[in-house]
Amino acid sequence: MVTGAGFTLREALPADVPALHRLMRCFAAYEKLTDRFTISEAQLQDALFGSRPVIEAILAEADGAAIGFAVWYFLFGTFSGRLGLFVEDVFVEQSWRGRGIGLALFRHMARVARQRHCAQMLWEVLDWNTPAIDFYRRIGATPVRGWTTQQLSGDALSALAAGANNG
Repeated sequence: MVTGAGFTLREALPADVPALHRLMRCFAAYEKLTDRFTISEAQLQDALFGSRPVIEAILAEADGAAIGFAVWYFLFGTFSGRLGLFVEDVFVEQSWRGRGIGLALFRHMARVARQRHCAQMLWEVLDWNTPAIDFYRRIGATPVRGWTTQQLSGDALSALAAGANNG
């Protein structure tokens, strides 16, 4: 458990799934992506606490309520032979921003990355989110030059899985 000025960070527990799900929905609204928010509480429960957890999470709390979160997972570097920590999402409710909670969440993940001998931390940010980008520059993050994110989803994913050449 980590404490800061008026807030606490702690590992997410199974009983926290509803609060984490609510915060994730708020994050989707902030990013204007509510149409993509389809995860159920049961799916989140399984991803965090099922027989083969695929993500980890911490919550930021204040006044007995969850006010922010960070979710991450690990990647394997085929060139380095080391893990990388991929920050899936970080969110702090609007009224709590500017109090060091985001920094504390990233600092926590950096410590996890070091404990697990990760070569790096990686994440994506929407190009319009200048407050987040400015924050990332302040903590020392740099854009990954020469790489662009690719996505295969929906009908294209299904077609490729079924054997289509897709072009």
